[in-house]
Amino acid sequence: MEFFNKAKAVKLRSHLDKYLVADDNQETVRQSRNSTSRKSRWIVEFVDSNSHVIRLKSCHGRYLTASKEPFLLGMTGNKVIQTVPAKTKDMSIEWQPIRDGFQVKLRAFCGTYLRGNGGPPPWRNSMTHDSPHGGSTHSWILWHLETVDVPENETLTDYLSLISSFSSVSGELSGLDLGSPVSTESNDSSWSFTKKSKKSPLNSRTAMDLFHNATAVRLRSHHDKYLTAEEDEESITQDRNGSSKNARWAVEFVENSDTMLIRLKSCYNKYLTASNHPFLLGMTGRKVIQTLPSRLDSSVEWEPIKEGNCVRLKTRYGQFLRANGGLPPWRNSVTHDIPHRTATQDWILWEVDVVEILVQSPLPKLVPHSDSFASESSSPSTHSTKSASFSRYELGDSIIDSPPKVGDGRTIYYNVADEFGVVDEGVEGLRVTFKGNGVEELTRRLEEETGLDNIVVCSRSPLNGKLYPLRLQLPPNNVTMHVVVVQSSSRVATEFVNSVTPL
Repeated sequence: MEFFNKAKAVKLRSHLDKYLVADDNQETVRQSRNSTSRKSRWIVEFVDSNSHVIRLKSCHGRYLTASKEPFLLGMTGNKVIQTVPAKTKDMSIEWQPIRDGFQVKLRAFCGTYLRGNGGPPPWRNSMTHDSPHGGSTHSWILWHLETVDVPENETLTDYLSLISSFSSVSGELSGLDLGSPVSTESNDSSWSFTKKSKKSPLNSRTAMDLFHNATAVRLRSHHDKYLTAEEDEESITQDRNGSSKNARWAVEFVENSDTMLIRLKSCYNKYLTASNHPFLLGMTGRKVIQTLPSRLDSSVEWEPIKEGNCVRLKTRYGQFLRANGGLPPWRNSVTHDIPHRTATQDWILWEVDVVEILVQSPLPKLVPHSDSFASESSSPSTHSTKSASFSRYELGDSIIDSPPKVGDGRTIYYNVADEFGVVDEGVEGLRVTFKGNGVEELTRRLEEETGLDNIVVCSRSPLNGKLYPLRLQLPPNNVTMHVVVVQSSSRVATEFVNSVTPL
């Protein structure tokens, strides 16, 4: 409890180095790596002076609440949400801090604990309250505390920030010299200086490594939502469903250009287009839509500029693809604009998830005494391009690097099966690198990755396609494996006990 005695506000960081944040919908909570936003700050309130129980209030004035609604039917763990209780005394918003070394556990009124979940979706980044039964998930209820200050003039600061992000006259209201876009280069360079004053400059060629050999990608915004093509085949929005075909964008490279440019085509075979139509009259920002022009022009061309692990997508006129937040009609909208304020500069950053790559042979065919081969191997530019194309890819939310060397561990792809051992073919397999040779060690590793307890690691028979559990030592480290994870309580797992042959 001594952690909270002098703290007016705190940030809670999970074992995954992600922060507990309150979403803009003023209902859900989740984990995020962004700790600079107000959404990661929680005001501490004591229930009474003699109590060891606290309440945590979000930036929206709502309390962190242990609800009675299950997160997934048939699974342990109930939802944690934001609410404003009808009653003054509501135990669902009360949490008891319990010290555990240099960390704390937050126990709810029903004896469960606030838990930051890991593993594949939908568990990834979710928040529940539960009683951990397995050692692999015990650390999921441990939280690091970071105390933060609450500015006295925060209300005025927030008002000016809101005005400046929505209005072109924000410079006069806030009293700050926000400038006007006199020229494209001046605005872009000043923004880059603010964000990268302590970093070495990164050019657009570096950003192309994220798209090299990619034939399809997903773009995830600062709000953890995906760039999505609407069914009207015109509108563009943000959506949390990244598995939809509408969140998939085919990549085309613009040839014969002085800079590296790409086009992004939606599932309706229409291009992501920076239009000249204002999103709202009198406001900054113009619409981003889907079009199929009779002649491909600069409005469908985007220049990727790398920023850390993300990219900015710049139009030929110096504006950037921006994912908007805030209140409707801005919420979930997508525009192209030049951000003038620090509060909205992260809105133009996008994470690139490569969902389909162009398969190429990583090594050229060796032909002795070949002049063409000798000239190709002696060219440094050719060698760098070849090596870069196989350096790093992302598939879904997992990262696919170049094939590991012998000794670095084997590559294992895994899917999670249902009660009957059926794997959803529409869900992409995830990947881990595993250095051991024992089945038991692999089982423990996959329990940590999936967040499931008491699992059985299976392989699929090449003869009949049925599953059978792995019992022997694994093949050598340089052998790639595909496995299926089933829970020991499932129906297909109980059949393993009475069966010797593959199921």
